[in-house]
Amino acid sequence: MKTDNRTLRLLFPQWQGGGPIDTYVPELPAGDALKGYFLGSQLLSFLAPECEGEKVEIPISLDLATRTEEKGIIAYDAIVKNTQVALNLIREHKPDRIVTLGGECSVSVVPFSYLANKYQDDVAVVWIDAHPDLNYPGEGSRGYHAMALASILGRGDEQLQSMLPAKIDPSRALIVGLRAWEKEGGTPERQRELGVRSYAPYAVSASSTPVIDWLNGTGATKVLIHFDLDVIDPAEMIAAVGTDPQGMRLNEVSRLINDIAQEFDVVGLTVAEPMPRVAIKLRNLLAGLPLLS
Repeated sequence: MKTDNRTLRLLFPQWQGGGPIDTYVPELPAGDALKGYFLGSQLLSFLAPECEGEKVEIPISLDLATRTEEKGIIAYDAIVKNTQVALNLIREHKPDRIVTLGGECSVSVVPFSYLANKYQDDVAVVWIDAHPDLNYPGEGSRGYHAMALASILGRGDEQLQSMLPAKIDPSRALIVGLRAWEKEGGTPERQRELGVRSYAPYAVSASSTPVIDWLNGTGATKVLIHFDLDVIDPAEMIAAVGTDPQGMRLNEVSRLINDIAQEFDVVGLTVAEPMPRVAIKLRNLLAGLPLLS
């Protein structure tokens, strides 16, 4: 993947689209779990290698009162506001490539839509995720992160879709590492309805060839990669909200992304869904010590 002064590093610590996640992170207070995406985004930015291009952070409120559900989406007003701010900042910088450090999964929606508009019919999406993220508003948990890929494909809330500069045809989206479906919305039936193909972790454990072959079949030369940390097998590392077993190994994810970059022009890369459980517990411990608070 090329990284130069036309690559924008976007720190997008949006947490509001996470939905009710306290049941998945029972060891943390509900508010800490929700806002854990914010700290996770900051940690990704700290840990990532330094870059030569421009960096920008989307300002995100930490007010829990913004979590009112509207139009079947939790924190709807906050999502609309963050979407517009992110889009404005990206347009201001006019990047050729965008690296996004999230935040929950919906942080890919704006940069991928911008890049789809920039490159028109020459982009394909590889969505590396344990979940399909194909919910529609009003389905499932009502968290926007579960609607992220559907929104990129143009199947989202009418107002939010009207803000986005482009959508991607479902035939040009591939989910890799999928192993956990929703009871409502993000189901195998929804995949078939939209025509979105997928590969389970075992299908790419030994080789990236299935994904490379699929990409070649799209005719696209440019690729947008969404990397949800919950695709990783929890037996190796727990870094996200989701902990579904039998996921991809770290070396498999790295190999896949780098193999794609060897064959295609990766113009968008997102790392999303970090949930730094230990860091949150340590922060809370430090906050209660004398002379530190």
